[in-house]
Amino acid sequence: MTTESTADLAQRFATLTTAHLTDACVRAGVEVRTVSVRAVTPGDRLVGRVLPARHAGSVDVFLEAMTGADPGDVLVVDNGGRLDHACVGDLVVLEAADAGLAGVVIWGLHRDTADIHAIGLPVFSLGAIPTGPLVPEDRAPDALAAATVGPWTVTDADLVLADDDGAVFLPADQAAALFDLAEKIRDVERAQADRIRAGDNLRAQVDFPGYLAARSGNPGLTFRRHLRSVGGAIEE
Repeated sequence: MTTESTADLAQRFATLTTAHLTDACVRAGVEVRTVSVRAVTPGDRLVGRVLPARHAGSVDVFLEAMTGADPGDVLVVDNGGRLDHACVGDLVVLEAADAGLAGVVIWGLHRDTADIHAIGLPVFSLGAIPTGPLVPEDRAPDALAAATVGPWTVTDADLVLADDDGAVFLPADQAAALFDLAEKIRDVERAQADRIRAGDNLRAQVDFPGYLAARSGNPGLTFRRHLRSVGGAIEE
């Protein structure tokens, strides 16, 4: 597991974004696992250990998952990305808050949006629809062992972080190192932004004319490789 507590990482995430952490994964050669989900309340953010649950037409799987949860975990709901019904509503979110969870990420839809706003627990999903589950389904034997979110299968060995750009999953045992790298990328980007505001445009900062000249003699030279040679961070 990570050498830092989830609470410590949450504190560090306050000055980072999922984009910084995704770029850190690219730089470190760690598989980039992201999905496009939206905060029910724009501006919400969350970080925590994955608490997986595969939905099967009933909330019992969520209640069972919460029974074994630790404070700060994030309920990650696998509903197969379905858009024909909502699998999480206000009662599940209220129960998650009562269990001390840090939030909910849904690979599917939610409902009871106004009530979820009022509860205040961060919830991320693919969107909203009024319809709840219409029929129960067969529950998978490993419903509490893993969740499939987009193309990724995640477990309690992963952390999930989410903000207005979506969600990213990190191996928990590599999270602290990835945060270190993300903070360095953030600092470079902030310095670049400050210089642009001061009149030193990005093309000059990254020696873009030099890149074009070098590429003319070496067509295989990528801009990303050039950026690394000059210390830029705009692509990762």
